Amino acid sequence: MTRRHFLAALAAPAPQRNVLFLAVDDLNTCLSCYGHPLVKTPNIDRIARAGVRFDRAYSQFPFCSPSRTSLLTGLAPDSTRVYNLAKHFRSTVPDVVTLPQLFRNHGYWVGRIGKIYHYGVPGDIGTPGLDDLPSWDYTFNPIGVDKTDEEPRLVNHTPQRKNIGSAITLYPSPHPDEKHTDGIAAAHAVSLLEQHRHHPFFLAVGFYRPHVPWIAPKKYFDLFPLDQIEPLSFEAEEMTIAPPPAYFTKPGNWGMSLEQRKEALQAYYASIAFLDAQVGKVLDALDRLRLTASTTIVFWSDHGYHLGEHGQWMKQALFEPATRIPLLLSGAGVKSRDKVCRGPVEMLDIYPTLADLCGLPPPAKLHGRSLKPLLDHPERGSTHPAVSQVLRGKVMGYSIRTARYRYTLWDGGAAGEELYDYQTDPREFRNLAATSPEKAALRRQLEAIIQARGA
Repeated sequence: MTRRHFLAALAAPAPQRNVLFLAVDDLNTCLSCYGHPLVKTPNIDRIARAGVRFDRAYSQFPFCSPSRTSLLTGLAPDSTRVYNLAKHFRSTVPDVVTLPQLFRNHGYWVGRIGKIYHYGVPGDIGTPGLDDLPSWDYTFNPIGVDKTDEEPRLVNHTPQRKNIGSAITLYPSPHPDEKHTDGIAAAHAVSLLEQHRHHPFFLAVGFYRPHVPWIAPKKYFDLFPLDQIEPLSFEAEEMTIAPPPAYFTKPGNWGMSLEQRKEALQAYYASIAFLDAQVGKVLDALDRLRLTASTTIVFWSDHGYHLGEHGQWMKQALFEPATRIPLLLSGAGVKSRDKVCRGPVEMLDIYPTLADLCGLPPPAKLHGRSLKPLLDHPERGSTHPAVSQVLRGKVMGYSIRTARYRYTLWDGGAAGEELYDYQTDPREFRNLAATSPEKAALRRQLEAIIQARGA
């Protein structure tokens, strides 16, 4: 190569990277790449093996719309002021440039399949929900038999909860994968990859499972015999460890019997196994089309999910199971392979990370930070704390997660506080805020971080 050609190569812009943005609804870390003993997720594990698994990633707000809004705008919930499932962020931050909009503004083809911004499940399946038109060149709203045919057949283990999108509801379906909403979404994603493989793309695929109602083909239920499932033990006293606002599920386990809790776990696991199969179809297409090396893949869930810890189910809590999410990155721009990054990161970090990996100038006021240094050297870990929040009635709770501790304030401390040491208490059974005066200095330090973050 001549000196002129060498200098020209240095000056040439880096080739544009594609983005495959895989969003999942209500998924905790019940994945084999996170060490779950029963749930095998070979396709999701492929992403982890090809890149970096973030072991301690946290949602900003463990509730669907506030969480997704925060990630997609790059702004903390107190800036978007989206705390419920009804408000659209354009009513509060009308000029914000969203993550997909940034890619669209820079010449990418940008498409959405399924649930990326919020819409209610199952009520809004097949509709745009709270979508954002400036974000996309193309949208597709899949709808399958789980919505059109099978809702009347649901078993509801919590009949006092009339909204089936917020109840323990399940059904082993006789229909094949491709008839279900997520199966239709996966097939459409494959089609779009084929259509747009020759042009830089940002393809967002939003899957619905494992959000309730837990409807999946029966073959996935059969993978988890009930005699192999052991629900968490629970004593009513567990719901006195933290202040009253800490608890979403009242009474504990919503009064479900042991057998009902087994069936609930089976249905949740089955929904994850079904989800994994659909993710595999999209990854297979990426490989077949020889796009994997030029595509950054990010896999994320909008928040964690309780499965009986402290008698809690679902989300809307600030304990570890509700705030911790799976987060995987692989493909273009991710140097590491089959590595784990320990230490806290946040969903707010996804926006600046993708902009950094793809060489796009991010908006000036993003609240997260690029994780690219951790993708290059995941062994260095992270010491940057994560902050989550949730609204309980009129009381706001803020929780800070460091590598070792979680400190939570309810109503600025007026409604109580919590402090857990995960080194000695991974199940959050000892609230040190109430029992350990020697931790007062640590509590003041963590409270100052929360206050500095805008609480």
